[in-house]
Amino acid sequence: MDKVITLPLDENTVDALKAGDRVRLSGVIYTARDAAHQRMLEELEEGKELPIPIKGATIYYAGPCPAKPGEVIGSVGPTTSGRMDAYAPTLMDLGLTAMIGKGDRSGEVTAAMIRNKAVYFGAVGGAGVLLKKAVIASEVVAYPDLGAEAIRKLVVEDFPAIVVIDATGNNLYETEVKKYEKSLEDGQWE
Repeated sequence: MDKVITLPLDENTVDALKAGDRVRLSGVIYTARDAAHQRMLEELEEGKELPIPIKGATIYYAGPCPAKPGEVIGSVGPTTSGRMDAYAPTLMDLGLTAMIGKGDRSGEVTAAMIRNKAVYFGAVGGAGVLLKKAVIASEVVAYPDLGAEAIRKLVVEDFPAIVVIDATGNNLYETEVKKYEKSLEDGQWE
């Protein structure tokens, strides 16, 4: 059964989420990819404020396709999260609570998640055309010159995801590989 989660996440909700939980997210998320992350960190170094309210925020690593006439947004699948690993710890130290993407994260990101009580959700890659159905509103809120990599504010309803790394550092990429290796040792896979 999926856990129904209203964003932004509060500390109690983050504490209750465990790696492997299936969730349905509703509320505001922001899209941002590599170029937007790099610009946000550059602007922080220049003493500027972030273009989004980062405390309690959820960032979805995605660059949506243009919307067809009559649609809210185009295909909006996740991109590889490792591209944001150099930036994510700083944003979590400033209050970022959740990230959505695909692929494993670095040890530095996991340590920052434990330190800041943050969570990492996985979205299904290759299913962007299905994920767009969960987006009920979309607007560019920063860096429009970046095109698909501009930061967008999305309002989502029942956005499907899986907790990949929880706030205590449990990581599906580690636990599931161990289970698979154990099943090979036990001769359950040939």
